[in-house]
Amino acid sequence: MSEPRIITGIDIGTANIRTLITEVSEDGRPTFLGYGTAPAAGLRRGVVINMEKTVQSISKSVEEAEIMASAHLDSTVAGIAGDHIRSINSHGVIAVSRSDNEIGERDVNKAIEAAGAIAIPADREIVHVLPQEYTIDEQSGIKNPIGMTGVRLEVEVHIVTAAITSAKNIYRSLERCEIGVEHLVLQSLAASYAAINDSEADMGVVLIDIGGDLTDVAVFYDGSIRHTGVVPLGGKNVTNDIAIGLRTSVDQAEHLKTGYGSALTSLVDADDMMEVPGMMGRKSRTLSRNVLASIIEPRMEEIISLAAREIKKANSPDTLAAGVILTGGGAMLPGTVELAEQILDMPVKLGVPAGIEDLPETMKRPDYATVLGLVNFGFKHGPGVEVKKGGLKGLFRKFEKWISNNF
Repeated sequence: MSEPRIITGIDIGTANIRTLITEVSEDGRPTFLGYGTAPAAGLRRGVVINMEKTVQSISKSVEEAEIMASAHLDSTVAGIAGDHIRSINSHGVIAVSRSDNEIGERDVNKAIEAAGAIAIPADREIVHVLPQEYTIDEQSGIKNPIGMTGVRLEVEVHIVTAAITSAKNIYRSLERCEIGVEHLVLQSLAASYAAINDSEADMGVVLIDIGGDLTDVAVFYDGSIRHTGVVPLGGKNVTNDIAIGLRTSVDQAEHLKTGYGSALTSLVDADDMMEVPGMMGRKSRTLSRNVLASIIEPRMEEIISLAAREIKKANSPDTLAAGVILTGGGAMLPGTVELAEQILDMPVKLGVPAGIEDLPETMKRPDYATVLGLVNFGFKHGPGVEVKKGGLKGLFRKFEKWISNNF
């Protein structure tokens, strides 16, 4: 009897590191086994700035997931983000190789390879070459040319590049945790695998993923990704604004934001009050929630306005009929959907991730879209790592860490 196919994803986010372990069930779909999370230490704007702290955070997240799943993972699908990410659209063309002019998988791969053969700086590497559409002898708009006949095959692609050092540090931090990387995936692309369906991608849709330090933007239409961009602002900027504006600690500011905050002042009743803890022995104060919202709204407006600039760079059709889907922890702030609708003049909704069977209700939220999408990406694009559930290697590793921590 063959070992179960295990697919895992690790979302190395700017606020939290999340690990999801799934098993492909008999009906051929990923099924939830275990999940772990840890605060993202040692990272800033998606870039590793302290290797030891990053490794500790990843290890904690992975161990939680392994214990819940009774499984040990050796490799994973990992996410990458950061303001070092760049993207460009490119074009490739080849002559069909077969004498009968039937296009095969080899021709498609050669065309994609030709499109990806662009000059990039020595300090950058290509993360993705994503086909958008094909053209056969001037017949455009073809999604899958395999089996068709033609002399000339062209392809339009979207290329994503990253700083080599940033990507290597992600690989290295996972390697230090004894985890190999099957795929390194742009996090906004990963989130789309959980939060966007095929019909929405065909109609035209924008995904805005509001994280801790960064906001990622991805534009889809005609069934393909057309533009990706990064806004170097996120939920932590909102928290810092609150800490400064209300003269309180960052931890208390985060508590006030999640407990009483709103991205739109008009949605808050001025008579609703909240208590603001004092710092360094000062007394607590009672303030209107309206004051808190008046601090939050300008920053959220800035984030969404900068995302709107990225959307314009896509040269998309006048109407992206499926509107905007918001993911990430920052999207869960009350009033964010309403504010985004005002600024973008498009329908907006929160993205509810899908694609994993037996998923706990607590994970069906926008902030889990990326880690679920990483698993969905691994399921679609390559085999998972085959492991024995409750394998001895994982148990020995936990025992060794327990010994080192206690003696």
